[in-house]
Amino acid sequence: MIKQLRHSFFQVFTVTFVWVTLLLTIFFGKQTITIYYLWNLIGISASCGVMFGVVYSGLWNYLTLKPIWNVLISSVLNISFGLISVYLFSIDMFTFILPWLPGMLLLSVLLHSLVFYVYGKIDAKKQSRELNELINK
Repeated sequence: MIKQLRHSFFQVFTVTFVWVTLLLTIFFGKQTITIYYLWNLIGISASCGVMFGVVYSGLWNYLTLKPIWNVLISSVLNISFGLISVYLFSIDMFTFILPWLPGMLLLSVLLHSLVFYVYGKIDAKKQSRELNELINK
């Protein structure tokens, strides 16, 4: 489990770092950045790696909490890590979006709930089909 989570972290970290660097190159290519800003990019990549590579994998695949707790924990942590990433990218952007925090939390809970139940239904059908195939053999 630890090996899988570590692999997921570094995979998400690397893809995020390359993706953010590409976006910065496209949209801010003419601007120069300080070497210290690279640490912000590493922080953004690390927060995405922790959230999507470790927390989501651990929460949805390994922990056995009630669905409501999975939804609430993933929603709050998703918004928290997202705000950390925005803060590291631009403090001005962070202060601009901070007043919408309650709406972001509500939307995150609603979307996580929707995705959880839709994914659960699809996964239940898939497992049912696989079990029926085993029975019919």
